[in-house]
Amino acid sequence: MIKNLSESHSLISNWVSELRDVDVQQDRMRFRRNLERIAEVIGYEISKQLESTEKEITTPMGTATCKVLKQQPVLATILRAGLAMHNGLLNYFDKADNAFLSAYRKHHADGSFEISLEYMSCPELEGRVVILSDPMLATGSSLVKAIQHLKDEGEIKELHIVCAIACSVGIEYVLRAEPKATIWCADIDEELTAKGYIVPGLGDAGDLAYGTKTQN
Repeated sequence: MIKNLSESHSLISNWVSELRDVDVQQDRMRFRRNLERIAEVIGYEISKQLESTEKEITTPMGTATCKVLKQQPVLATILRAGLAMHNGLLNYFDKADNAFLSAYRKHHADGSFEISLEYMSCPELEGRVVILSDPMLATGSSLVKAIQHLKDEGEIKELHIVCAIACSVGIEYVLRAEPKATIWCADIDEELTAKGYIVPGLGDAGDLAYGTKTQN
């Protein structure tokens, strides 16, 4: 299932425009904050679909019956680009458990690449709702490999994928691998370059949020 939050205009559309804008991108703090705000809104939307239970709450004036989450989700992200969106989700799911993965593209001289995953830290995942964030869903290869590693730790009850910009090719690839997943995105682009970059996209989200890197 795909949830594209730019299908109707909202503040998310404004934040996406700033994420894409080469002039606004010079402000790293604003870039990170826009990713964070998008994730906060998506987190709120996801919360509407999660199971709730009733709880008796004692107030200074009596007792109230309130609906609360039946179970806290696990928030997972792909380092380092996903950290800003992870923080946004954590602002709302502030009691959630957390998982971190280091999936990245390992490029070869001929221009091809493979996905390398060298680190994962996660809680118990059996029967849990997992919300996995990564700002760019391009080819979908990193996400699928990350999901496979998470599933090796236990049977996930429900999977939500949160991203800022998704490409149609990557969406199809992820849903072929994980047809029951729900993909939440702030916008969808149609074009993917031969090197696996989204067009028009917004560039390298990790570099724009945290600075350029050297990589062997």
